[in-house]
Amino acid sequence: MIYLKLFYVFFYTNLLGYGGGPATIPLIEKEVVKNQQWMSTEEFSHVLGLSNALPGPIATKMAGYIGYSEAGILGSFISVFATIMPSLVLMMVLLSILNKFKDSPRVKRLSTFVLPTIAVLMAQLAFGFTETAILDNGAMLSVICIAIAFTLMEYVKISPILCIVAGLILGGLFL
Repeated sequence: MIYLKLFYVFFYTNLLGYGGGPATIPLIEKEVVKNQQWMSTEEFSHVLGLSNALPGPIATKMAGYIGYSEAGILGSFISVFATIMPSLVLMMVLLSILNKFKDSPRVKRLSTFVLPTIAVLMAQLAFGFTETAILDNGAMLSVICIAIAFTLMEYVKISPILCIVAGLILGGLFL
């Protein structure tokens, strides 16, 4: 019965919590603290703080922790699955619709507008990160790191993932 409750709580809170993790937090709190009484408000605030401190989506980390605390590893798995299931189903439906109409002139025209917009947003994000790196670490170090990463990815053909991991290691060791 606990597995069904976990699935129900995390499925419906993430189905109704449009807007990502921050929008679902009050719904999860109401269910976990008030309705199910799985933890106190103080415990929930600790789980929320821990979830915010770790990388990744807040709702899935909270679901994993709460599911594990209530029903072990299987409870954690069920809670995380229930959390991502609404988005997963919606993405499958939307992709099947998009695939059905992929040759439509309207969809192709939409793509011509959307792709440049995404490129501009990604460039803006990259420039924002660069500005933060320069302010935090200095211009010289930032330019050197950018040049090395660009050279490794463009000419040596190293995966961007390896460059990110190397940057994390270097940042952890030296910054």
